[in-house]
Amino acid sequence: MKTLAKIGALSLAVMAVSSPGNASESAPAHSSDKTHWTYEGESGPDHWGDLSEKFKLCKTGHMQSPVDLGGADIPGRFSVRTTYKPGPLVILNNGHTVQASFPEGSTFSSGISHYKLLQVHFHTPSEETIYGIHYPMVAHFVHVDYAGNYAVLGVLFEEGAHNAELEKLIKAAPKHETEAHQVKGVTFDPAKLLPANLAVYRYEGSLTTPPCSEGVRWHVATHRVTASAAQIGVLHAILGDNARPTQPLHGRLLVAGAD
Repeated sequence: MKTLAKIGALSLAVMAVSSPGNASESAPAHSSDKTHWTYEGESGPDHWGDLSEKFKLCKTGHMQSPVDLGGADIPGRFSVRTTYKPGPLVILNNGHTVQASFPEGSTFSSGISHYKLLQVHFHTPSEETIYGIHYPMVAHFVHVDYAGNYAVLGVLFEEGAHNAELEKLIKAAPKHETEAHQVKGVTFDPAKLLPANLAVYRYEGSLTTPPCSEGVRWHVATHRVTASAAQIGVLHAILGDNARPTQPLHGRLLVAGAD
């Protein structure tokens, strides 16, 4: 798949890149396919693959995301590393999630591969499950490398202590679909949404929203972070239930990172 095609796809799934006018689950402006999709009913996940020819992988793909992480095949000693930097808070609501986009300078490394951070967006409840159990929320940090390949770092949230950095995003989160805009006077540090230990589950997957493009390298932190019940409730009130059901592994290797 060509880089430009990937970017168009990610625009609808991992959501939004860097420019304020853009939006999406992994990238910016929505893809050229304007087909309406949702998380329920006749336009929900069970029907995405039938809504458009461009969405067919949602139905026919064998490397789809999310997955249940409970059955990790083997422990793995690979390392991931982030160098996330604080910057202005640029936020949007694309009708499917709330997303914050980041300028150049924040990076993610997985083994020998290196990526730049594009954006973070949220799902309530978590799309990933562990032995069938959802967490109340997940943040997906979306990254891209020089060749246009995507990597996502998922961070699961559990109910607990108030999260001060998340509160900045919650206070600015648009309640309705809104284009990307900078929040005056607010600096946001994505590193403060990460657990101290970055051991991860790792597998090869896809976007979790249409067009469900495959070839995305997935990482999900094995350690959770906390947010208060009130904070999770506010985001859920905005997002609704925006989690795609887990997908079959179809023989893929699922590795659980060692601490």
